[in-house]
Amino acid sequence: MRTETSSVVYKQVLPEKNSANSRKKNLKKELIAFAFISPWLLGFLAFVIGPMIASLYLSFTNYDLLSSPTWVGLDNYINMFVNDDRFWTSLKVTFTFVFISVPLKLAFALFIAILFVKNYRGVGIYRTVYYVPSIIGGSVAVAVMWKQLFGLDGAINGLLSYIGIEGTNYIADPNFALSTLIILVVWQFGSPMLIFLAGLKQIPSELYEAAAVDGASKISQFFRITMPMLTPVIFFNLIMQMVSGFMTFTQSFLITSGGPLDSTLFYAVYLYEKGFTHFQMGYASAMAWILLLIVAAFTAIVFRSSSAWVYYESEGGK
Repeated sequence: MRTETSSVVYKQVLPEKNSANSRKKNLKKELIAFAFISPWLLGFLAFVIGPMIASLYLSFTNYDLLSSPTWVGLDNYINMFVNDDRFWTSLKVTFTFVFISVPLKLAFALFIAILFVKNYRGVGIYRTVYYVPSIIGGSVAVAVMWKQLFGLDGAINGLLSYIGIEGTNYIADPNFALSTLIILVVWQFGSPMLIFLAGLKQIPSELYEAAAVDGASKISQFFRITMPMLTPVIFFNLIMQMVSGFMTFTQSFLITSGGPLDSTLFYAVYLYEKGFTHFQMGYASAMAWILLLIVAAFTAIVFRSSSAWVYYESEGGK
């Protein structure tokens, strides 16, 4: 009887002991994982979450970087929407820039990706060459080059003079200044091109072969096979390029400084001007939060609409 009792007690204690050991091992693994991610986690808290909280507080204050912030409530937001005409100008310029440059950039990226999807001899070199502008496009050197290229005595006017057309200083002309920046950004289509290229390589060749047997033309194959299968990639590139477009700063700041006549006054440039030229850091913080809400709203709209046009093969279509 005593032996049977001991056996029962042993069977009850053993699972509890194994469970405790298992919990210790899991805890050890979790601690090791947290130890590895702790540098990033600390950096995220210190350099992202911390500044965001500080910015939210400063957006309700009058702060000039030199004296202590004073609480003004919603005054910054009210003045922004009611009294600041340049705020609305910067929004108009930014929306125009995003709605034109993003579709053009994605279209050029997809076109070049389709040309380079086949493994021709030397195609890797061409892919690299077309990707390089995405790396150097935001540099000071490219900004200076672009300014000279579209200047009064630049290469563009030099080419136009050969066919009898008298050019202008496109950078200094309010009618053309924004267009020159759009061309610069569209020229930097290397990053979405590589993503499109990866997506194109994932489309099964059997689909095109079956379509060709059925007599489908190349155009029909593009719209009925390529585009539907690429919609998840298009969705990703659209989100990334749209967010990047709203935050565009370098090109306008270095080439036109928001001019002429505020025709290239991007939202980010005006935000910088308010914060670091006029030392209205509280106002600039409020502008930053408005930009965050705008980007979040457009991102939510794209995500919401994705169910109507993004095709996921694992889900059997739209």
